[in-house]
Amino acid sequence: MPFFFQQTQFNKTVASLDGLPEYDMPEIAFVGRSNSGKSSAINTLTNQKQLAYMSKMPGRTQNLNFFDVIRSKETVGFLVDLPGYGYAKTNKQISKSWDGFLGEYLLTRGQLKGMVLVMDSRRPVTDLDETMLIWFSQVHKPIYILLTKIDKLNRSEQAQALRICKEKIDKLNLSNKNIEIQLFSSSKKIGADVLSAKLQTWL
Repeated sequence: MPFFFQQTQFNKTVASLDGLPEYDMPEIAFVGRSNSGKSSAINTLTNQKQLAYMSKMPGRTQNLNFFDVIRSKETVGFLVDLPGYGYAKTNKQISKSWDGFLGEYLLTRGQLKGMVLVMDSRRPVTDLDETMLIWFSQVHKPIYILLTKIDKLNRSEQAQALRICKEKIDKLNLSNKNIEIQLFSSSKKIGADVLSAKLQTWL
């Protein structure tokens, strides 16, 4: 199990650019469809059962939730949990929803070091995921795709999910080539150490 992120704690919910932390510290955004396993991934990464869920209170669903990454009693960076976009039924809806505050954060935030795009391994790279990939690629920052819930698949199906994900991304022909893919399971703790090691390099 990773230990680097285990002292991470909830900082605050942000509803506008004015509320963003003023600290010049690295930030890592977590994005994904609703029910992709995004909250579970954050909880597994930090070795805490309810950290990400604690911030899911009414009225916060369209806001950013900031978590302090603490080392030796000092904040060294932030994990930023963005709202799931599963509520959007079309690409136009997701584009409209993210044209405001959420989109401006992802496209303009200097402290943002990269995006973790969480996908259910049983349904990798949906149309909405493609929209997010194309849209975020504009900023040419690293994209780390986390294929979750692999405990629901056998070895052959896991390999197939990885292959399908790679093929779909290749077809998008994105200008941003800084994209990596990892298999992950929150319930079985598979890949937690790999994810931790990768995100440490971003901080």
